[in-house]
Amino acid sequence: MKTAVPCYYHLDVEVSPDRVGQVSRILAAHLHYWDLENLVDPVCRGAELLLRAIDEHATVKHTSIEMWWNGQHLITAFGDDDPDLRPDQDLRACLADIAAMSDGWGCCASETGSKIIWFSQRARSGERVPLVPLAPAPTLRTGLQVPREEPVVVLAAPAAAADDALEGSL
Repeated sequence: MKTAVPCYYHLDVEVSPDRVGQVSRILAAHLHYWDLENLVDPVCRGAELLLRAIDEHATVKHTSIEMWWNGQHLITAFGDDDPDLRPDQDLRACLADIAAMSDGWGCCASETGSKIIWFSQRARSGERVPLVPLAPAPTLRTGLQVPREEPVVVLAAPAAAADDALEGSL
């Protein structure tokens, strides 16, 4: 179900209210392509929260979105270049929602002075698999008959005859 091959996707976006749904559909399409259907809802919800918050609070409406899949975790990161956007003040409610719905999240500064907000989702199995294998279902084929009992061929002479033969040769 899940691919173990690492995957990466990058998208640059000019944030506007009409682009939020479009970006969400693009991210969902990549998650479907990577066979990560069970991560579509939380990732798209988190992306929509961050894009709406950037649209509302940021003066620079450009952001970069990156997704990394390493076989166990999907990390989604948003980077922006707005020096006036403060995660501890402007994005506090958005980050609280992201923290509640993700397995991990964080915010850090890059070397260029931009901010990176990321969150991760761990892949989970959607269905429980029984630990004990089920018995195979009967088929309509006719089964093979048990082999008939055949006598075992005597490969050696009886022990008494072999002893007599040895005494006669000495």
